[in-house]
Amino acid sequence: MNAPASSSPQRLTGQDLVRLKKYLADNLSRALEMEGIPAAQRNTFVQQNIVRVYEQTQLKLPEDIKNEIFRQVLNELLGYGPIQPLLDDPDVSEIMVNGPKKVFIEKKGQLTKSNVIFDDDDHVLRIIDRIILPLGRRVDWDSPTVDARLPDGSRVNAVVRPVSIDGPSITIRKFRKDKLQVEELVNFGSLTRQMADFLEACVRARFNIVVSGGTGSGKTTLLNVLSGFIPESERIVTIEDAAELQLQQDHVMRMETKAPNSDGLHGVSIRELVRNSLRMRPDRIVVGEVRGGEALDMLQAMNTGHDGSLTTVHSNSPRDALSRLETLVLMAGMDLPLKVVRQQISSAVDVIVQQTRLKDGQRKVTAVTEVAGMEGDVVVLTDIFKFNQTGTLEDGKVLGELNATGIRPIFTPRLEAAGYKLGAEIFAPKTSANPSRR
Repeated sequence: MNAPASSSPQRLTGQDLVRLKKYLADNLSRALEMEGIPAAQRNTFVQQNIVRVYEQTQLKLPEDIKNEIFRQVLNELLGYGPIQPLLDDPDVSEIMVNGPKKVFIEKKGQLTKSNVIFDDDDHVLRIIDRIILPLGRRVDWDSPTVDARLPDGSRVNAVVRPVSIDGPSITIRKFRKDKLQVEELVNFGSLTRQMADFLEACVRARFNIVVSGGTGSGKTTLLNVLSGFIPESERIVTIEDAAELQLQQDHVMRMETKAPNSDGLHGVSIRELVRNSLRMRPDRIVVGEVRGGEALDMLQAMNTGHDGSLTTVHSNSPRDALSRLETLVLMAGMDLPLKVVRQQISSAVDVIVQQTRLKDGQRKVTAVTEVAGMEGDVVVLTDIFKFNQTGTLEDGKVLGELNATGIRPIFTPRLEAAGYKLGAEIFAPKTSANPSRR
């Protein structure tokens, strides 16, 4: 791609700039392969050689356009192409690629279309391969969906043809580089100080807790926060489909599932990992999400000495969480009577924490519920804290208040036996008439 030298800046068409970017990227990529540059030194090598390759074209572009081309080439070779600036933006919480020309983002709870575009379907596929190949995963015509993660723990799902009709799709749920602390959740209005103190006591007293919520409601973030209350002296085993949890303790054993090979063999499921974890002398078992027969193994572990276990489940309310757990247990293939399943759940689970994404994008803990045992064939649930929505502003902002219900949990003596004597003020409902607007 040679052009005559010119003393004045040249103006190129959009297609010309795409070809220039591809020319620079291809030349530098070949140079990286021929030189055998280690990954740690690639950034420096590309920075040093991109000017040299550009000068070989004998083009003189305006400085701002040249710098933008250089930035795109660096992202293409060292990052994740056009979406790298979105990954670098701390305000972007989710990235959704619906084909090469439609990239949407979530910012502060609101979805908007971004100006980012890919060159074509192959460009999107190259970025997908860059994400999944280091993890030993694959996506192709025979296996058109894949779950993966970025090095920082951000969750990635990719779908390609024939399942994705309009071209390859990427969905990335970003994780904060700094782990969210409980104080920040209190400041955001996601939960109250009283709720935080209560949940901390429950985790430290080794109660079994299920975090319930819908897609994108913040279940994994809340699970991360709750796991931060686990004492440093305990051995923790985490089990996930794609490792996302960011536990800060030192004694953590992390495991993730393995997809089957091209012959459909040698896959490792969450259920197998839960069973295996029981042989690893765990003080705590943390399962990123139960979505199948592993629910039965998790409940049995909770009922046989592995107190203090934590997990999440997809559901829209604490009562729905119980129904979902019943369904998942039955998926294990055991022909158990429903009453027996409910007895297993009621004796294993102590607390259900409901996490909800409200219509205006806020993420809140909308209920902290005690599993209080059985009455006949029904599992008894008691709300300890609850979010009461009082209205909606014209701009869509949801009004409401997080408050205690005034009911002390039946397991209070267990908390006190573990050394946590919570004052009456934690369970006393607030009388303020001013609803929270956060």
